[in-house]
Amino acid sequence: MAGPAFRAAAVRVRVPATSANLGPGFDAFGLALGLYDDVVVRVADSGLHVDIAGEGADTLPRDEKHLVVRSLRTAFDLLGGQPRGLEVVCANRIPHGRGLGSSSAAICAGIMAARAVTIGGPAGLDDAALLELATEIEGHPDNVAACLMGGFTVAWTEGGAARAVRMEPVESLVPVVFVPGVPLLTETARGLLPRTVPHVDAAANAGRAALLVEALTRRPELLLAATEDRLHQEYRAPAMPETLALVNRLRAEGVPAVVSGAGPTVLALTDEGAADKVSRLAGDGWAANRLALDATGASVLPLSGGQ
Repeated sequence: MAGPAFRAAAVRVRVPATSANLGPGFDAFGLALGLYDDVVVRVADSGLHVDIAGEGADTLPRDEKHLVVRSLRTAFDLLGGQPRGLEVVCANRIPHGRGLGSSSAAICAGIMAARAVTIGGPAGLDDAALLELATEIEGHPDNVAACLMGGFTVAWTEGGAARAVRMEPVESLVPVVFVPGVPLLTETARGLLPRTVPHVDAAANAGRAALLVEALTRRPELLLAATEDRLHQEYRAPAMPETLALVNRLRAEGVPAVVSGAGPTVLALTDEGAADKVSRLAGDGWAANRLALDATGASVLPLSGGQ
């Protein structure tokens, strides 16, 4: 049977940073942020060429081990076969190893680009299949759901398949991220979590997670209470004590602050009137970045589009 046909023109995919958990929504909640990686993919006559600019340019592999390439290959297999050659150009702006979804962005960029460059790709790999494939590669759906769909997402697995719903965050919400200079492996942070937690803590988190949906979508005045966590943040403190200290310091000032994903970045959820003041609260050793919310998720854009 003949393999798939591919477009001659290059495709460009833009993918947002994401923050998962958001406090009590462990492995379920995700928020798409206005900080982006761009990946351009073109089918070539032969070979593999990978070019990287920005984050990871000095450390990431430029061969089949690159996560974008691995994701491309996995998607092409599902779409019927591999192209003869590939040219991949990555412009990376999402910090690596900081809890802002850089691996999910790479995965989503790869599978979106494979679908876009394959003739008939959207029919062979629809949006639900994209989420399932991204989750299979990443291992959990929280970041990839927000990356693909934009906005605020709640993700879960059902019958072994990844599922997600998207909601619109309140327009007044302004995320501020505090990024430290040193990365942290997700595996390290996840390895500190206990196998069981007290029932009272699980019950508290269930209530806070439910409240957080209301706070993020309709009543942001509830965000401080809604972002309280008892399941994962304190357990991870030995791997990132400065992160937990900053979270606690911000919350003591009345700022809804959480560990972003597995850390070590801190995410504060504020508004236009307080964002500049909040950005100055971290002190030395932190790069404070005020971001927009991303409402679109992973997108295929014209090659001539702005950066």
